[in-house]
Amino acid sequence: MKTRITELLGIEYPIICGGMFQVGRAELAAAVSEAGGLGIITSKTQGTPEALRQEIHKIKALTNKPFAVNLNLFPSQTATPNEDFIDVLIEEGVKIVETSGRSPKDLMPKLKENGFIVLHKVAGVKYAVSAEKLGVDAVIIVGNETGGHPGMSDVGTLVMLPRIVDSVNIPVIAGGGYADGRGLVSALAFGAEGVVMGTRFMATEEAPIHENVKRWMVESDETNTIIIQRNIGSPSRVALNAVSKEVDHLERKGATIEQLLPLITGQRAKHVYFEGDLDGGIWSCGQSVGLIKEILSIKELFAQMTEEAKKSIDFIQKSLSIHSNV
Repeated sequence: MKTRITELLGIEYPIICGGMFQVGRAELAAAVSEAGGLGIITSKTQGTPEALRQEIHKIKALTNKPFAVNLNLFPSQTATPNEDFIDVLIEEGVKIVETSGRSPKDLMPKLKENGFIVLHKVAGVKYAVSAEKLGVDAVIIVGNETGGHPGMSDVGTLVMLPRIVDSVNIPVIAGGGYADGRGLVSALAFGAEGVVMGTRFMATEEAPIHENVKRWMVESDETNTIIIQRNIGSPSRVALNAVSKEVDHLERKGATIEQLLPLITGQRAKHVYFEGDLDGGIWSCGQSVGLIKEILSIKELFAQMTEEAKKSIDFIQKSLSIHSNV
């Protein structure tokens, strides 16, 4: 498969493993890159510039193929400044970044001066248009189905993707609801030049999370997620569990952010991901969980997606051929 995205990033397949807090580590990212996609490690997961440097060294030992680093732009009083992370990326020769959370405007001069390829994640048409004007190289769109932060619009990928494709000239990567080769073909049909997946990559052998979480994903369906944090202007789609149900209940009663913080802090996700306590905290999960039927290696997943994509294309060609002969 060749698209502007595969050419831009130097990858074989237009498939990207999106940056995921706590999950975006070297083992998973390297496996995705080795399979021909683009793996992403998350700077916020590492916490400090030196910890990020060590994770970069680890992924370089596992693959010599392209990978990226996510820079989280959500405001925080305690987080390491992204400029410090960028300094490490420059020193280590990393050339691809994924930015998410807010506009990358303040970082763009430094990123472009140092030759970075910038993929910016957006949740609406106006944000994609603004990002293109800032000089990002491609936009990743996430519809309402996505795990994590889908934005405030409640617009699904089916509508948002063609709207953004029609609104910008740079490559568009589709996210939110993708988990198989059929989805990849549908995204390409809408004009996207690649897909980003998060939830599907969590249910793989290489994902550095507890088996309890992976089994829950296989056994769950598309109804087992919920959007919380609407009241505080930061909606997030997460797995349906005791904690997310409690957050939803409190929000319906008008809870303040101070009342919610003990429940929604990302640090609690560690109990889920690494201890296997499914009710240990809130954790991001998209509606594509309903499409996950088994835990595969990354290599097996790519092979399966390729076969599914071929079957979808064959089906379309056959259908068009039959129709044209009538």
